[in-house]
This record gives sequence, C-alpha cells and structure tokens, in this order.
Amino acid sequence: MARTIIVSNRLPVKVQKDNKGELQYKPSEGGLATGLGSIYKEGDNVWVGWPGLYFQDEDNKKEATERLKDENMWPVFLTENEIKLYYEGFSNETLWPTFHYFNQYALYKKSYWLEYQKVNQKFCDEVVAVANPDDTIWVHDYQLMLLPDMIRQKLPDASIGFFLHIPFPSFEVFRLLPWRRELLDGVLGSDLIGFHTYDDMRHFLSSVSRINFIGNHHGQIMRDRRTIVVDSFPIGIDYDKYAASAASPATLSREVKFRTSLGDQKLMLSIDRLDYSKGIPARLQIFDIFLSKHPEYQGKVSLLMIVVPSRDNVEKYKHLKEEVDLLVGRINGKYGSMNWTPIHYFYRSFPLEDLSAFYRMADVALVTPMRDGMNLVCKEFIASKLDKHGVLILSEMAGASKELSEAIIVNPNDKHQVVDAIYEALTMPEEEQEVHMNYMQDTLKKFSIHHWVKLFLDRLTGVKDKQKKMATKVMDASMKAKLLKDFEESKERLLFLDYDGTLVPFNSDPQKAKPDQQLLDIISALTAMENTHVIMISGRDKNTLQNWLGHFDVEFVGEHGVWVRMRGKEWKTIDTLDGTWKEEIRPILEMYCDKTPRSFIEEKDYSLVWHYRKVETGLGELRAREIISHLKYLSVNMNLQVLEGNKVVEIKNLEVNKGKASSRWIEKSKADFVMAIGDDWTDEDTFKAMPKHAYTIKVGDLRSGARFSVRDHLAVRDLLEKMVAQAKTPIKS
Repeated sequence: MARTIIVSNRLPVKVQKDNKGELQYKPSEGGLATGLGSIYKEGDNVWVGWPGLYFQDEDNKKEATERLKDENMWPVFLTENEIKLYYEGFSNETLWPTFHYFNQYALYKKSYWLEYQKVNQKFCDEVVAVANPDDTIWVHDYQLMLLPDMIRQKLPDASIGFFLHIPFPSFEVFRLLPWRRELLDGVLGSDLIGFHTYDDMRHFLSSVSRINFIGNHHGQIMRDRRTIVVDSFPIGIDYDKYAASAASPATLSREVKFRTSLGDQKLMLSIDRLDYSKGIPARLQIFDIFLSKHPEYQGKVSLLMIVVPSRDNVEKYKHLKEEVDLLVGRINGKYGSMNWTPIHYFYRSFPLEDLSAFYRMADVALVTPMRDGMNLVCKEFIASKLDKHGVLILSEMAGASKELSEAIIVNPNDKHQVVDAIYEALTMPEEEQEVHMNYMQDTLKKFSIHHWVKLFLDRLTGVKDKQKKMATKVMDASMKAKLLKDFEESKERLLFLDYDGTLVPFNSDPQKAKPDQQLLDIISALTAMENTHVIMISGRDKNTLQNWLGHFDVEFVGEHGVWVRMRGKEWKTIDTLDGTWKEEIRPILEMYCDKTPRSFIEEKDYSLVWHYRKVETGLGELRAREIISHLKYLSVNMNLQVLEGNKVVEIKNLEVNKGKASSRWIEKSKADFVMAIGDDWTDEDTFKAMPKHAYTIKVGDLRSGARFSVRDHLAVRDLLEKMVAQAKTPIKS
C-alpha cells in the first residue's frame, strides 16, 4: 500500500537527555508538526528527520531508533560537526540571510557547501532505505533543497513534493549564491514545488528561467520530459486548537493573573524568535516614536515583547540581543514611572496557555517583520480573539499579508507609517474591529493547516496522475516494434517530417542547421523506396528547402503551409495570398530589434519571423510577450496570425497552417501507413489533420495532441534508420 513519507530537517519530537543520562522525548509545538501529525501517524506513513541530539553511545542510538520507529519516525543521525557546517553554517549563514534579503550577512564558505551536499545525501540514503516505489515523498524547507533530485536519481518514478517555508528571493538576490544552479537543480527533482505566496513562486520561476534556461507555461516546467508544477499554497494554523486553548480554564486563569499585574492598560503584543529578519529593533524604535508623538498614551499603553531565544551563541545574534536589551532599557528609562512600565520584555519561550492568555488580552498585535515567509503569530492572534475585539498591524513583507487584507498593512521600513497605524489601531471603534476580525477569522477557518496539507497532497497526486497519462505517450520498445511492423507490411506510405528540432537540432544561426551526412543518407534511403512518399513540412522558406533537399524525391510544404511542391510539379502557393501587410508589421518588429540586442528579423515570402535565440535569457521571452501583445489586435484586423515557436515569433496569413497543407496529401492518398513527426506547436495542426490510424509523434514535449512522443532529433533519426533497415520494400528503379 502506498505511503506518505515526510522529510524535514527536524523530527516532530526532540530527543533529550535528563540529569540521569536517560533519553526523554519532547513533542514539538510547531505548526508543521501539528498539521502533519495526522499524516505521519496514519498506517505505515513515516517522518524522516534529525532527532535533535548527538548520539555517541550506540546503545542510546539503538534505543532512540526503536522508540522513534514505534511512533512512525525514522531518525537521521547527524554529528556535531555536520550540524555546525550544514545547519548552522550553510542553511543559516548562507541560505537564510540570502533568502531574507540580508545578503550582507551571508557567508559563502566552501566547507559549508560541501557539508550541505553530504548531509542532503545522508538524508537521501535514509529516505531510499525506507521508501517503496509507489510512496509519496514530501520534502520540507531550505535545509534540504538538494534532496528531491538526489531521491529522483535513485527512485526515478517516485512522487516527490517540495515545500519552501521561507521566502524565495528575486533573481537579482538569488544569483549572488555561488551554488545557485545546483540548488535549483535539486529542487527541480520534485513533481510539485510549493511556496507560501505567488511572489515567491514568481521569483523561483524567474531564477529557473535565467539560471537553468528553462521556461514555464502557467507555472508548469518541462524538464527531462517530466512536467513539474510550481504553485503557491499559503500555510494555515490549526484554528480549532488555538480557539479551544483561548477558551480553556487554564488560559482564563492566567489572563486574570496577568491583567491584575498589568493594571488598566491598553496592551500591544509582539512575539518573535530572535532574528534580524523580524525587525525587532525597528519595532522598539517605532514604539519610542509613538510615545513621543502621542504623549497622551504614556501611562496608558504598554508593549508586551516576547523574544524567543535563537542561536544567541552566534556573533550576529549576540549583537542583536544586546541591541534589543539596550533599546528596551533606554525606552523604559526614558518614559517609565513607578506605576507604569512601557515595555514588558521577556527573553524566553512560553507555554501555549500563557500565549493564549496574551493573545486574549492584547488590544493590538504588532507583527512587523522585515521579511517573513508566512508568520503564523498573526494567525494565532486572530484565532484566539473569541470576543472579536483587537486589531492586527501586519507587515506587507510577511506572506500572511496576502491573505489578511483586513489587517492594517504597513511597510516596516516606514516607521512613521507604523506609528500612525498604532494610533489608528488604538482608536478603532469596536464595531469596526469586529467586522475586520470576523472576515479574517472566516478566512483562517477555511484555510487551516489541515486544508493546506490536503490541498498540497491532492495536487501532488493530480500532478503525478497527469504525468502517468502523459507517459503513455512515450514511445517504448513495444510501440516502436508495432510501428516498424506496420511500416514493413504497408503497401503505401506517407511520411510527414518537420525539419528544425525534429531532424536537426536548433542552431542560433538558422542557416547553419544544414543537413549532415547521416540525415542525407536517411532521406536518400527513404525516398528510394517504392510507394513511400516523404513530405518535408517545415517553417523554412522554399529556397532553403530546395537548396538543401531538393535533389531528393521529396515533396515539400514551406513556410508552415504557404508554399507547396508536389512530386513532379513546381512550387506554388496554396491560396491567393497578399503580402502587403508586411509594410505595416515590419517597422514594429524593427523597433523591437532596436531595443533587443542580438535579435533579428527573417523575411519569407508571406511571413515575417522575429528570432531571439541569441538574446539574453529572460529578455527575449519578455520581448516576445510584448510583441505578441502589441500585434494581437492588429493581426485580427489584418487577417493575420501570430505564432510563437522555439525562440521565434512568426506573423503570417491566417489562412495558412501546416494542417491545411498536409490535408492535400491525406485527401488524395490511399496510404495504409501514415506518420507525422514534429516538435513545435505549429505541428499540432499537422497532427490534427492526420487520420485516426496515423502514427503522430511529438519530439520533446509530452503536452501534445500527438499519440506518441520521443526524446529528441536523435531518437527520430534512430527510428527512421530502423524503418529503412527493417522494410523489405523494392527500391525505385
């Protein structure tokens, strides 16, 4: 039975040693552990990760392994040095600052990178040891970006999902990483890649386009003839858990106790892990400005600031804590009195009941990170507001801002804007608070952590099902054998062959894609057979086709169907065509050539082609979009069509297409073997025109109306050579 295997840096349980040296197992309170708890505990599902402890003693390691496996967990044991270089080093001193736009803090150490590779391989070995071929493998977060492709190399048909829980930076920032290509290649081993926001998804696709030179179509990437889907899946919280905690007697008793200590105060709440991405010093400075600008609130509003310890043995974090400590002390010293403390500052974590009490008490939640993947504190605050009173001030740099538009959204770098937001929040009427809170609570109830888990896994199943359906198109040995047998036994044959990308690889200079000797030999052998008609159906101009292949007994369709040359006849156009439209369209294409270095125009008898194969990746695609958009309305009024091919945009008469041209042979022929091979979307018209029994073959892309697919032009040549070798057809006299 198929299982789900979750893989993350840490297991949802932390193994610790007590004073007696005995192992203790402490469950994680994290949102991911909560959300995926229902998954990994079911049946034979398993969670793979580091248990949080270095094991020197083999007996302890064996004991922990058995205990964890009983709980559906599979430990990956890491050494202290591995954690130092892979986790604290590459993950948190290279990737974390880069992905959060603090690249000035990023360290590019080769020792970090080598250990990151080594540990990702270690995780891969453990996953492969536990995984079955039909299992679903879900890899989480930036510590394991190489893992999906490593697993793919070992388990080619596995269903693999990857989710990034932190922001993905823009291309200009991501490109600073020396190992940017390897990281993207690693993630692209997945079938489904998830991010919190559309912006993160967009940045990832841009980096893949400009670093890996792979484009996408509506978030779908084709790589190694496998469709990879990239999408955004905003993570939620366990809404019912936080709502229930807010209503529990333990929480209510703590609230009474805390309120008694604070007195009659308006309370603003700030909860963060110690990290420079959270903007904690800026938040304190903002509170200072607020008290100075609005002295009427001195003595009437306090900031409850909770900072959860994190990596405070690292120099940058030590300095950050010192800065926070100094700011808190300065503000309390500046404004405080015997009866009022402006900031209640706690450098520690709190149990859920305490946090729930704080959420209930807070009039305002101040969530203003400089950059955050999602930020669940703001969602927990909203879920805990059973009376629907309270205001959320939320940074637009947090992923949650895309969902919680009813909050007061601020730019954390604009301190005075945040100050004004605090005043607005403290003076907001309760009726208005309730309206906003109702809306946000309804959103969070619907898009909970459980909804997120189901949505991602269902989508991954859908992606894999689609891949399997597409895989039926791949021409395997049995399909090829049947084609060769049908070809051999047929009495009359029609072979429609596209040229560029089908018989020859693409070349940055179109005139350098001349047929080589192997291809000339293949065409010579095919055309020498009795009752075998070869039709070269191409976007090339007639003169080029004539010069390169005209000495063979080949029939031609040129310029996607503008020109036709049937056996024993001269070239002719299939319709009465008018080329005067080029005088109006050519200046537009010339304008785009002027602002797109290395692009050029190719002029054919009845079409114009804008080439951008030599243009910088990304810029060419952008200009192509602009040209298509620019010509969209003009082309309709002028009876033209705009075609997008492989690094080209072609404008031609609407009446012309390969399918219409190829139908001339289909209608007249009594062929019992028909085959059409092409690589471009313009060849889809040819495939549609073919009879049902025809062998239609798409080169490269699996997304096609063709019945079958082969990898590349080399596979096409191999097939044609086998057809020649196997057929027992007389040679033409």
